[in-house]
Amino acid sequence: MELKFTLEEARQKARVYLKELHCGPTVLRVMWEAYGWENEELLWAGKAFMGGIAGVQEGPCGAVSGLALVTGLRHRYTGPDKAIAERERQAAYDETNALVNDFKNHWGAITCRELYGFDFKDKEAIDQARQAGTFKPQCENMVVYAIEKLYGLEEKRA
Repeated sequence: MELKFTLEEARQKARVYLKELHCGPTVLRVMWEAYGWENEELLWAGKAFMGGIAGVQEGPCGAVSGLALVTGLRHRYTGPDKAIAERERQAAYDETNALVNDFKNHWGAITCRELYGFDFKDKEAIDQARQAGTFKPQCENMVVYAIEKLYGLEEKRA
């Protein structure tokens, strides 16, 4: 699948979208545009990917969830051929597994609690993190990393 814009443009879009969206929806939105997908309903699939999954920070970081969702969508197959469907399912699994492990090796964890080191349900801790500017650079870096990895997959396929 040909991407509609460069990796640098994708990075810039991510930085803009992170002003309004959380990590998961940003990864999904940038890649949705990059692939030229037209079904806007797909974007709703990532809305709860923040603070883990809907604030349950034991769940994966939204950037991780977003890249997993994009990989699955990238390999979706709705035709009647069961062999093709199985091949695409396995490819989505294998690629997602590699991406998640890459993320974990690079960042040291995949859950928000482990990545940030505090409980997101602790209002005081969140306020302190916001005041210290903890979220913006780290979330941005993780989102851009996820997008770079997804772009890297397309380069390997080309």
